[in-house]
Amino acid sequence: MASSVSFESVLVADFIGCLLLMHIILTKGWKIPTREQESRMILILTVVSLVNCVIDPLAFYFDGKSGELAYYTLFIVNSVLYLYNLAVGLGVVFLVCYRLRKKINAAQKIVVGMMLFTEVMLLIINIFTPTVFYIDENNFYHREKFYIVFVLFGFALIIYSWCIYAVERVKNGSLRYFPVWQFMMPAFLCILVQTLFYGISIQPVGYAVSFTAIVTCFQNECIYIDKLTGTFNRYEIDKITETLKKNKNRTVAAIMLDMNDFKSINDTYSHAEGDSALIALADILSGVVQNQGVVIRFAGDEFIIVINKADESTVPRFREKILKAVDDYNAHSKKPYSLSVAMGGDLFELDGRGDVDLLKRIDELMYQDKSEYYKGHDRRGHRS
Repeated sequence: MASSVSFESVLVADFIGCLLLMHIILTKGWKIPTREQESRMILILTVVSLVNCVIDPLAFYFDGKSGELAYYTLFIVNSVLYLYNLAVGLGVVFLVCYRLRKKINAAQKIVVGMMLFTEVMLLIINIFTPTVFYIDENNFYHREKFYIVFVLFGFALIIYSWCIYAVERVKNGSLRYFPVWQFMMPAFLCILVQTLFYGISIQPVGYAVSFTAIVTCFQNECIYIDKLTGTFNRYEIDKITETLKKNKNRTVAAIMLDMNDFKSINDTYSHAEGDSALIALADILSGVVQNQGVVIRFAGDEFIIVINKADESTVPRFREKILKAVDDYNAHSKKPYSLSVAMGGDLFELDGRGDVDLLKRIDELMYQDKSEYYKGHDRRGHRS
């Protein structure tokens, strides 16, 4: 069946997709500071999508053209396009899962593997018996009944990404800088339109728009992320403080931490080693907090932890976890110095009256703890 959409319109749509994706590649928009794994994922997805935008017009150019070259080109190109739809969907799920949870669990890998196996087998079977699509004697492309499997898998992957985000967004308010719902909507709508209206090809440009939005979200996150440690920076605590002032009927926990003897690490072992100590402490704190709150590098060697949902046990529980994690690090680090932190934290009952004095309170508590530390330690490493 001949498409009612002109080749020129498809070419223009894919050309726009190519421009967006080339812009991401050439400006290194895919490169996210301190996030090598996510950067690689974005780059791979961008390059694969660029290839998809380049070959997509071939499926329309050769549609209805006579000759064996047209037939085999149509068959190969359409098979690749089907595989692309799965590959990019899986890639986006992996990217979202890794960004939100820092890992991809075994169950997710099994489901993804089953999807991949199913689609590859369908395309292999399609070579001998048309099940997904076929090219007729006049070299026109036609969908077959199992075409819908690829569409459903595509929708399922996007919806699954939204569900993961919805769950994690409740736990971690900082994910507002990574709005999965928004940046995957263009791809979702383009798949829907291309499925409902036969012959239209806007799915490649839809993914190009989505990837451009993903890069924008990541770069927006970088405004609020400390480049050395990968934790949030002081801009984030300013935003959190303003947000908390407007909340009602909510309890959060906030803990301020300061590294003991940090000056002596810099003076004795170099500022580069001091940076390593800060990175190590940030990693320890992030490992303890995970998705239950945010870790912020407030200034120098001071960090702030904000726990989104808290009760009377939250501050002492996290204090114990942090101290244990620091001890574990010291036991295995093989560094010529040991990490030590002073902490002060408290619960904050929010009533929406705008009188949250979070920073002042936790700063006072932290310095009380630090004073106790220096009663039994040399104060030469203490900064005033």
